[in-house]
Amino acid sequence: MTGTAPDQRPDEATLAFLRSVFAPEWREPPLGRDGVSAWESEHGVVLPEPYRTLIAEISNGSSLGPPEDGGLLPLGWLPPDWHGQGDRNPAAVFPLQKTWAWEGEALADDHDERVAAVHDHGSIVLGAEDGTSYWVLVVTGPQRGRVWLVADVGAYPYPMPEAAGFLQWVRRWHAGDGWWD
Repeated sequence: MTGTAPDQRPDEATLAFLRSVFAPEWREPPLGRDGVSAWESEHGVVLPEPYRTLIAEISNGSSLGPPEDGGLLPLGWLPPDWHGQGDRNPAAVFPLQKTWAWEGEALADDHDERVAAVHDHGSIVLGAEDGTSYWVLVVTGPQRGRVWLVADVGAYPYPMPEAAGFLQWVRRWHAGDGWWD
């Protein structure tokens, strides 16, 4: 598996914050540690903390929460309009380390394959934002643990220019900070 050692378990203050943000009435049942481990084994990747503990112990998705369009998706789910709906490979290395705005660039022979790799390699989908943009949590490579926005026009670390981790992403949503502040 890529990254075989799990990250350190979040402290109790972090878990209390996540419990408060994802209110019980909006939570999907957690997967449990065995369920998370089974998913990780099947996909050849260890999920980054604190997302890993959230889905194992608190909630595997939430209809209210980040992102605002439909909430946090359960592990492994894809929005209906996700690019390709094809073979995702979370264990493949996420191909980006900086913004790539592919709309309007000269089309190289491998353009479609490179765009597909951004959608399908090294991440899990957290949810949709306005139907053409998707929040992903990178699970492999140098950007592991960071949140990116993958849109129909390109891919961007959140917030630009550097990508924040899952916890910071949730904190900004909870505080009512605009996505691009």
